[in-house]
Amino acid sequence: MWSRLKHGCVLCWLLAAWALSQSASAAPSPLLTPDALLAQLPQVRVIDIREGDASSSPYAAGHIPGAVWAPYSSWRGAADNPGKLRSVPDYTALVRSLGLNAQTPVVLVADGSDPSDFGAPARVYWTLKWLGLGHLAILNGGMTAWARAGLPMTRQSVQAQPSDFTPHLDTAILASRTQVAQDLRQSQSTLLLDARPRAFYLGQVKAPAAAQPGTLPGALDFDNARWFPGGSGTLPDKAELERIAQSMPHAAGAQQTVSFCNTGHWAATNWFVLSELLHQPDVKLYPGSMVDWSRAGEPMTNVPSRIQQLWAQLQQTWRAH
Repeated sequence: MWSRLKHGCVLCWLLAAWALSQSASAAPSPLLTPDALLAQLPQVRVIDIREGDASSSPYAAGHIPGAVWAPYSSWRGAADNPGKLRSVPDYTALVRSLGLNAQTPVVLVADGSDPSDFGAPARVYWTLKWLGLGHLAILNGGMTAWARAGLPMTRQSVQAQPSDFTPHLDTAILASRTQVAQDLRQSQSTLLLDARPRAFYLGQVKAPAAAQPGTLPGALDFDNARWFPGGSGTLPDKAELERIAQSMPHAAGAQQTVSFCNTGHWAATNWFVLSELLHQPDVKLYPGSMVDWSRAGEPMTNVPSRIQQLWAQLQQTWRAH
């Protein structure tokens, strides 16, 4: 009797281990090449986040077979600050409409045209992880790389079967304005990493929705485009990313990193590379970033004088004409 029970337990354990291994093998790596994604179809849910009208979008013109469409704007906040998070019920409804659950393997696909474009899938990846989805990936190089590889495309639209997804928020990857302000007041050991081009960091230019130019007090800058040698929309291999990371500024004694930019777009790229590819601990994203911070009247550095700001505005107007 005991022998049969013992063998039964061993068999159950082996079956459970096999099931776990199968589930793990189905989960994509955080960054996939086109060939790697092709090999996983149709076991993964592909989400095409390219922008456009429903009838004339890039998705309608051709997409990866089985992909569903959820343009980047559907993940972003209001026009006055696109970086601000939508309500959890809004995101829950969107995730359910895409047929996703916490264990669904998801691959995000953008255009992949340049470094700035990578911020879109990185931000959606972060949003889904914050909501509690655990098996996420980005197609490296997006549809640009997929088309260049000559891989199959279709114009057939896909509507997912809605899910019953329930969010479980991962607050460890989120830095709110309140948290950042508290860290500054208490002199916490936090590296504030500005992902914008250096002119933004120095206060020479600002986002249209920001109240004023400048950056967070004590912040260091690392332009997100530096991860993309040659200016393409494709990240290099891990060894090259590690080499690039060595040139990143470091704050002595920093125990966590908060990535920010204007509206949490470029900052999502820095967050993705540091957290998901290089596995640095305790990396957070400040979604609202400088638009949220400056509009709240929080302290800033590298803020030019009023005369300097007026002169910069005049120069921008002249260049626009």
